[in-house]
Amino acid sequence: MPEHDLVIRGGTVATATGVYPADVAIRGERIAAIGAGLAPGRTELDATGRLLLPGGVDSHCHIEQLAASGLMNADDFASATGSAALGGTTTVIPFAAQHVGMSLTRVVEEYHAAAERGAMVDYAFHMILCDPRPEILHEELPPLARAGHGSLKVFLTYDRLRVEDAQFLDVLEAARLHGQMVCVHAENHGMITWMGKRLLAGGYRAPRYHVPSHPRLGEIEAIGRAIACAALVDQPLMIFHVSTAEGAGVIHRARGEGRKVWGETCTQYLTLGARDLDRPGLEGAMWMCSPPLREPADQEALWWALEIGALQTVSSDHAPYRMDASGKLAKGENAHFKEIANGMPGLELRLPVLFDAMVSRGRLGLEKFVELTATAPARLYGLHARKGSIVIGADADLALWNPDRLVEIVQGPRHDRAGYTPYAGRTVRGWPEIVLRRGQVIVADGALQAPSGSGRFLPRTGGPAAAPLGRPAPELDPARNFGAQLRP
Repeated sequence: MPEHDLVIRGGTVATATGVYPADVAIRGERIAAIGAGLAPGRTELDATGRLLLPGGVDSHCHIEQLAASGLMNADDFASATGSAALGGTTTVIPFAAQHVGMSLTRVVEEYHAAAERGAMVDYAFHMILCDPRPEILHEELPPLARAGHGSLKVFLTYDRLRVEDAQFLDVLEAARLHGQMVCVHAENHGMITWMGKRLLAGGYRAPRYHVPSHPRLGEIEAIGRAIACAALVDQPLMIFHVSTAEGAGVIHRARGEGRKVWGETCTQYLTLGARDLDRPGLEGAMWMCSPPLREPADQEALWWALEIGALQTVSSDHAPYRMDASGKLAKGENAHFKEIANGMPGLELRLPVLFDAMVSRGRLGLEKFVELTATAPARLYGLHARKGSIVIGADADLALWNPDRLVEIVQGPRHDRAGYTPYAGRTVRGWPEIVLRRGQVIVADGALQAPSGSGRFLPRTGGPAAAPLGRPAPELDPARNFGAQLRP
């Protein structure tokens, strides 16, 4: 009788700490053995000439999410997670997005129902708080934290979403009490508002003017302010989608001072730039995201920040809107940049584009690719070692990559519902050909084999840096220097 359900033989295993030839055996949904000469399995896969990587963990994506403007993004959970699986990603952390006046409990219930209907990969949620009323923080948040919702997100900009600094401090304090990570969209609201008004007054309406409407100084200032607020409360903080060299520098310096802060950037900030928006008519709207795409020097700085550990993860920030009246052109063909939905698709192509850049082109190497796209996000968001690693006992979420396969990315629909891709025109080397989720093959020969609703919710804590549950913020002596008290 075979000892294992599945044995993957002859491949090269790649982890965040090493690359080595090995077979991997799966029993049930978990990795049961790693080594040479493993006992036979009921089924065997030949991985000769292939790399065996942990399934990707995309810790920042928007799925079946209603924007504050009332616009629904293009993907439901089936289309988004199906596209993720085809790109080698087996775990996603999208958002349960509260809007003003909404019950957070009800919001989370509705997103759970949507994911249970459609998700094809495993998932957790970041809970967006834009209305942190006392009853939300003191009555609704505690049971949600106990149910395994280990992270919150707040915005420091956007009229219908942003929280003021005092509200932000309330959220940070509540998260500390309940052992949650806080994630932040850090841009200066006043600068964005001021610049946008003046650009429009001067007749600058095209999508390319979205870039100067979000001044880089706004990101730099807001990142510093967010870190200062988190330090006051002694609460771990993740800075989402860092786009500028200076923003990464602020995080690097804060980490050097012992602050509990981490940083993320996204595929688009590493591989696309502001010039992509400079196209005829409204075509540039396909490359509108916030923060906006920046300059080549920022790309280089962000790559360097990833290499030295100043930034720790790379997500897709998948935010798909179609280029029609249901999405980016909801305000018509004459819409100005302030009226066009921000966001672009990226779940499916995050890993192939990054593999080509990091591994095939020799930028950071295979181990760093695994760390940034799977292991680090799993660890930071309380999913380690169940997800993001090839270790005995972990979920058998695996992707067999052909490192030599060339794929031309052409413009037009992919497997999400955005109808376009911002990465068109590239030829990437390296592609995930077989993908397993919990030991089951869900992608093979370019075909999706997972049924809708087969993904599972992943209860989690706030990650390794979260305060123990019930631990209040420290009492600070106002007669002494705050910063000195908050250093380890």
